[in-house]
Amino acid sequence: MPLVAERRVPLLDLRAQFAQIRVEAMNAITRICESQELILGETVRQFEEAAAVYCSARYAIGCASGTDALTLALMAYDIGPGDWVLTVPFTFFATAGAIAQLGAKPVFVDVEPDTFNIDVQKAVRIIEASDRIRAVIPVHMYGGCADLEPLWGAARARGIPVIEDAAQSIGAGYCGKPVGATGDIACFSFYPTKNLGAFGDAGLVTTNDPQLAEKLAALRVHGSRRRYFHDWVGINSRLDAIQAAVLLVKLGYLDEWTRARQAHAEQYARLFAERNVPVKVQTPAPYQTRHVYNQCVIRCERRDELRTWLAKNQVGTEIYYPLSLHLQGCFKYLGYKEGDFPVSEDLTRRVLALPIFPELQPDDIAYVVDCIASFFS
Repeated sequence: MPLVAERRVPLLDLRAQFAQIRVEAMNAITRICESQELILGETVRQFEEAAAVYCSARYAIGCASGTDALTLALMAYDIGPGDWVLTVPFTFFATAGAIAQLGAKPVFVDVEPDTFNIDVQKAVRIIEASDRIRAVIPVHMYGGCADLEPLWGAARARGIPVIEDAAQSIGAGYCGKPVGATGDIACFSFYPTKNLGAFGDAGLVTTNDPQLAEKLAALRVHGSRRRYFHDWVGINSRLDAIQAAVLLVKLGYLDEWTRARQAHAEQYARLFAERNVPVKVQTPAPYQTRHVYNQCVIRCERRDELRTWLAKNQVGTEIYYPLSLHLQGCFKYLGYKEGDFPVSEDLTRRVLALPIFPELQPDDIAYVVDCIASFFS
C-alpha cells in the first residue's frame, strides 16, 4: 500500500462554502443586527415561506433544531405515555430520542440493506397487526427517500400519521415530488453539516394541514397562539432570525450544491467500477427520483482498517452510525437484544461515509478512490 498522504481531503469543508456566500451572508446578518428583530419576526417568516415553496408544502414552521422538529410533530399528534411509535434503529439518536422524551415507546423495525431506509414490508405488517402503534417515523437516510406510499396506505387505514424524518434530505424527491410535499408532517434539520446548514442549530416542520400548522406554530412558543395565553403545554423552540437569514441566503444555492453532490457520487461509482474496488456505493431506488447525498456511504469489509488507512492518507471519513439504537444503553429497558435487527447491525459494522461536499474537486475524489483501491489491492 504505497500511497501515504499525497494530499488532504477532509470529510467536510464548511469554510469553502462560506467563501462562496460570505458577502451575502454577512450582509444578511448585519441587517438582523441593525433591526434587532432577533427571534421569529419578518426574516423568519420569509424563510418559512421560501422553504414551503421549495418543499412544495402549504406550510413551513421554523424551530430551534431538527430534534425539536420531531418533538413538535409528535406533540402535535398528542403522542405521549403509553403510545407506541414505529421507527428504525439505524438512524441518528434524535429519531427515537424524541419519542422517548415524550414518554412514548420507540418500536423498532429493521431497514433495507440497499437503501438503508425502513423495511416497508416489515413495517406494514407491524402496523396492520398492532392497534397500539400511534405514529410511524420513517427516516430518509443519507439523502434518499424511504418508500412512503405503502406506509401511507397502511397508516391511513389505521388512522395514524406518518411523520417523515427528513433531517438529512431537504430537496430529495419521492416519485417525482419533493420531500415534505404530500405526507402528514416532515421534519428537517439545518445543523451546519446538513446540505442546507445554518450557522448553528435550526429546524423546520412542513405540513399541508392548516390546523396542524397552527398548532405547530403555537407549540414552539409554549403552546401560545396569543401572547400570554396558552392552549397547549408547548416548548420553547423558536427559530432565531440570524439563522433564518443565513438559511435564506443558502437556500438560493441549494440546487447548485445538490447537483455537485450528485456529480460527485456518480464519479465515485464510476471510478470504483473502473478499478474493480470491492466496495458498494449506494444506488438510488427507482422511487428515489432525487437523491441529494447528504452523505456518500459505501459498504465494505474491513471497514475499521480501511478507515485507519484513509486517515493515514489524510482522507476524512465518518461512521453513520456505529451502534444500532436498539443496542444503546439508554434503551435497554425496551428489551431488545443483539440479533433482533440483523440488517441494521450489519450496516453499523460496514458503512463508511466519504467526502462529498459540493466544493470537492474531481482530483480529490480520484485520490480518495486511489487510496481505497490501494488498501484493497
